[in-house]
Amino acid sequence: MYFLFKSLHIVGFVSWFAGLFYLVRIFVYQVESWEKSEPDRSILSHQFDLMAHRVYTIICKPAMYITWTFGLGMLWLNGLAWLSANSWMFIKLIFLVGLTFYHFWCGALIPKLEKRTLGISSFQFRMLNEVPTVFLVAISLLAVYKNSLDFLMALGGIILFGITLFVATKAYKRARDRGRAR
Repeated sequence: MYFLFKSLHIVGFVSWFAGLFYLVRIFVYQVESWEKSEPDRSILSHQFDLMAHRVYTIICKPAMYITWTFGLGMLWLNGLAWLSANSWMFIKLIFLVGLTFYHFWCGALIPKLEKRTLGISSFQFRMLNEVPTVFLVAISLLAVYKNSLDFLMALGGIILFGITLFVATKAYKRARDRGRAR
């Protein structure tokens, strides 16, 4: 039973991360579509509204529920003694709660984007699109290294990784803006 739960947990979180990465990328394109002239603006905006809604409700939500259900199922199968002996799992759960908040926050953005009442730029959405990457790295490191992971070193590495993502995104924006100016 444990390996079935583990397999479904893996399918769930792979799908969940894929959905979150795609969803926020749609937000980037959605905001950029507002800068287009008509009829492109209306056509693209409508399509991105539809895509965001579908990705969130058809991919992200079910995948999140599968991830949590089978992850908690594995915890239940392992028992309380196992959980209390594995402090890494508590840290992983904290990251998962953070990712869940991010998930619901993205869902709350969809109606605001549909109404065009959101003041977030496409660049800011590009930055937000990197948030799941940081969660993915942190959660994966915890799941693989477990209790042997030096938490402070890992936290420092994750912060450094986040800074690297920020710098890379800024560099991409500069290069993209230079390309537009030509």
